[in-house]
Amino acid sequence: MDPYVHGYAPRETQRLADQAAILRALLHDGVAFPPGSRVLEPGCGTGMQTAALLAGSRGIRVTAIDIDAAQLARARAALASESGVELVEGDLLAAPLAPASFDHAFVCFLLEHVPQPAAALAAVRRAVAPGGGIVVIEGDHGSCRFHPETAASRVVWEALSTCQRRLGGDPDIGRRLHGLLTSAGFTDVTVEPRLVYADAGRDALRDGFVRRIIVPMVQGARDQAIAARLVEPAAWNQGIAELLATADGDGAFCYTFFRARARNP
Repeated sequence: MDPYVHGYAPRETQRLADQAAILRALLHDGVAFPPGSRVLEPGCGTGMQTAALLAGSRGIRVTAIDIDAAQLARARAALASESGVELVEGDLLAAPLAPASFDHAFVCFLLEHVPQPAAALAAVRRAVAPGGGIVVIEGDHGSCRFHPETAASRVVWEALSTCQRRLGGDPDIGRRLHGLLTSAGFTDVTVEPRLVYADAGRDALRDGFVRRIIVPMVQGARDQAIAARLVEPAAWNQGIAELLATADGDGAFCYTFFRARARNP
């Protein structure tokens, strides 16, 4: 079983690129670190969020870490023209970083996949110098509502969350960010919802969010969900078709991300 619920197929690489492009303004608006800052980014994956971070904070130096060598290879290709990034293969918890070796940290879509999110944040805090800041962005699958919402479409959506929990992750982690950051020792914690609402009046966003982000994300868990007998193949196909229908006609999709900021005292 893949340790990453969405899998590592080429379609997932494209989904991550689409997600970074479509949601960049929503997620990265106002995120900027001063030029010259040393910024830690654990769980960088294919580097798509790294690129968005560099675009919004020119002159910073990013150390981007990921546990998967293949994902890092994709990140190296994607970030080949960027001079301000160092890509490192490693496990944040197994190989702790030197204390106070970074000015700030940026964590995006990592905590939902790790069994010990509080420990991961504590490791990040140790690596950030006193007075340094952290920005954390996570989703919350439990916030998701859509129209038309059918029994079949809800089954495939919930199957994704079940598969993620079986791997030790938390698909609803966005709502936990304040408590996790506080327990890790950060102070001045603030959390804000970043809402995606797309209907026929926002058809380009609806099309991109549903067809290029949400449905491919759910599809990445197909084999796991069927192997675990959470859903039969025919029911899965029906659920995906009905989830896609939310991008047509009077369909609508609503999902909340959460973005937190905090300081290392």
